[in-house]
Amino acid sequence: MEYFLLAIGILLTGAFFALIVKEQFKIKISTIFALMGAGTAMFPAIWSLITGYALEYTINFSAMFGDIHLVLDPLSAIFIVVISLMSFIGFVYANGYMKPYLNKGMDISLHCFFLLLLLASMLGVTVVQNGLFFLVVWEIMSISSFFLVIFEGEKKDVLSAGIKYLIYMHLSVIFLTAMVVLLTNKAGNFDFIEYAKILQQNPRIANIAFVLGFIGFGIKSGFVPFHNWLPDAHPAAPTHVSGIMSGVMIKTGIYGILRLILMIGTPSRIVSYGVLAVAVVSALYGVIYAITQHDIKRLLAYHSIENIGIIGIGIGIGMLGLSYGNPIVAMLGFTGGIMHVLNHSIFKELLFFASGSTYLKTHTRNIELLGGLIKPMPYTALMFIIGSAAICGMPPFNGFISEFLIYAGMIQGLPAPEVSLFITLVITIAALGMVGTMAILCFTKAAGIIFLGEPRSDASKEVESDVSSVMLLPMGILAILTFFIGIFPQCFVTAALVPVTQLVLNNNKLMIVHSIVDLTSSISWFVLAFIAAIVLVYIIRNIINKIYKEHTTWGCGYDKPTARMQYTASSYASPFILTLKPLFKRVSYIKKPKEFFPKEAYYEQEIEDIEEAYIVKPILKWDEKILTKFERIQNGNIQQYILVGLIFLLLAIVGVFFIG
Repeated sequence: MEYFLLAIGILLTGAFFALIVKEQFKIKISTIFALMGAGTAMFPAIWSLITGYALEYTINFSAMFGDIHLVLDPLSAIFIVVISLMSFIGFVYANGYMKPYLNKGMDISLHCFFLLLLLASMLGVTVVQNGLFFLVVWEIMSISSFFLVIFEGEKKDVLSAGIKYLIYMHLSVIFLTAMVVLLTNKAGNFDFIEYAKILQQNPRIANIAFVLGFIGFGIKSGFVPFHNWLPDAHPAAPTHVSGIMSGVMIKTGIYGILRLILMIGTPSRIVSYGVLAVAVVSALYGVIYAITQHDIKRLLAYHSIENIGIIGIGIGIGMLGLSYGNPIVAMLGFTGGIMHVLNHSIFKELLFFASGSTYLKTHTRNIELLGGLIKPMPYTALMFIIGSAAICGMPPFNGFISEFLIYAGMIQGLPAPEVSLFITLVITIAALGMVGTMAILCFTKAAGIIFLGEPRSDASKEVESDVSSVMLLPMGILAILTFFIGIFPQCFVTAALVPVTQLVLNNNKLMIVHSIVDLTSSISWFVLAFIAAIVLVYIIRNIINKIYKEHTTWGCGYDKPTARMQYTASSYASPFILTLKPLFKRVSYIKKPKEFFPKEAYYEQEIEDIEEAYIVKPILKWDEKILTKFERIQNGNIQQYILVGLIFLLLAIVGVFFIG
C-alpha cells in the first residue's frame, strides 16, 4: 500500500511543481509526473489482481471522525489500472493539443495543476473506505474537473456549461451525503466495514441507501435522467479533458455502485429491476440523441450516456443473478459490465482524440462543415474509423467482447423461474440489439460525413496535413489496445473476473470462472480465423488485380463531384429521426428570402433534449422568477442590509426559544 500512497504523493508534488516551472515546460513536466504517479499506482493494483488479495493502510485521524481505512482490493485495483493508464495517455495527447494555446501566450499553470489533482483524486476515491473522507475526496474530484471544464471560461457557453456541471456534481454530493448520514447514524461511525454490517442486516435500510447512492453515483456517471450536464460539459472542455472525463472520470460513479453492491451482498429484486430499467433507458436515450447531433463532441458525449447504459445493463443483469441465486448470470453480467468499463475508456478516448485532431486543424466541431478529411488526415481518419467500429460492438474490436458477455448473461438467464424475469430479459436483449444497430447508423454518419466525399467548407479545404506524431502516438496505442483486447480477450477477462468473484460468493464460482475464460478463448480462435480469412481475400484480390487491368467505370456524367451532391449529416439521419418524432423537440432557425435577388437565406434545425426542454428549463425559469423578487434587497443601502440581518437574527432567537 506504501507504493499507492507514494503515487498520490508524486501526483500532488507534480501538481504544485507545474505551477512554478516555465510555461513551455508545464505540460511536459505534468506528463512526466503523471507517468511516475500512474505507473507507481499500477504496481500494487496489478499485484492485487494477480493474487486476489487486498492491501490495507490505516491513518489515525481523530476520535470524533474515526480512523481512515485505505483498502486496495481487486475491485479498486481494476479501476486504478483503467484510471492510471487512460489518464496518462490523455496527458501525452495534451502535449500536442495544448501547443496552439501556448503559442497564444495562455497561462496553463492552473490547468496542469487541476489535471494532476483530478488524477490523484480519482485514484483516492477507489481506496478510501471512510464515509466522511470519501465525500471529501469525491468533492476534490468534482472541483478539479470543474476548473478543467472552464479552461476557456471567457467564452459564455463554456462558463455556462461549467456552472451547470458544478450544480449537478453538488446534487450528486447531496444524495451521497444523505446516504453517508443514514449509514453513519445506524453504524455509529464512518467505516465501510460497519456500513456493510448494517446493509446486510437490514434490507430496508439497504434499499434506501442503495437508491440514494445510485442517484448520487448515477449523476456522476450520466445515467438518464441525471445526464443533462454531460452533453454540455464535454464539448466545453479541452479534448484531452473530455477524453479523461468521458473515458475515466464518469466510471468512478460505476465504481461507487459496485462498491455498494459489494457491501450489500445480495440486492433486492425490486432494486435490481430498477437498475436494469434505468440502464436500458439510458442506453436507448443516449444513442437516439447521438444520431441527431451535428457537434462531433456533443455526439460523442451522448454516446457516453449510451455506453454507461450498457455498463449499467451488465450490472443490472449481475444484480438479478445475485437476487435470483443464479451465479452464472451474475458473473457474466458483472464481467461484461466491468469489461465495458475498460473497453469504453479505450475507444471513447480514441474517438475524442481523433475528433480533437480534426478540430485543431479545421477549428470547427460542426460535422456539416467537414468532409474529405481522409485525404489530408489519413491517420486520424483511420483512428476514428477503428474507434467507430469498436464502439458499435463489431469484431474483431474490444467493444464486441464486453457486449457478448452481457448478451451471454441474459441468454443464460432465459430459463427464468418467473415470467417477469423472462419478459425483462427478452426486452433487454432486444433493446441492446437496437442500441447496436443505431450506433452503426450514427457512426457511419459521423465517419462518412467528416472524412469521406468532398470538403463542405473552406475549413475542410484548407487542411493540408495530419496532426503531429505526439498526438497520433496515443491514438495509435489506443487503436492497438482495441485490436488486442478483441483478439485476445481471455487475458483481460481473467483480470476482470477477479473483482467479480468478490461480488459473487458461490461454491462453484471457480468452475464458472474457467468456463467464462474458455468461452472467451473460443472467441479468440474465431476472431483469428476471421482475420485470416480477410487477409486471404486481400491476397487473392491483389493477385487478380495484377492479372486484369483496372478502368474507371462510367460516372453517369458526375465525373466532378461537389459537396452539393453529397449527403449532409441532417439528410443522412433524417429518415430515422422522422420515425421517432415524439421523442424530440425541434428548434428551427430560418431566414426566408424576401427579395427577387436575396443576399442571404438559410434554414437550420436543431434537436433539443426533451428533458432539458420540458423539465430542466421550466424549473430554471421558475427559480429565476422567484429569485428576481429578492433583487430589491440588494440595493446598496447598508442600513437596509443591517436591518435584514437583525430581523433574521431576531427570528432565529425566537425559533430557538420556542424549540427549546
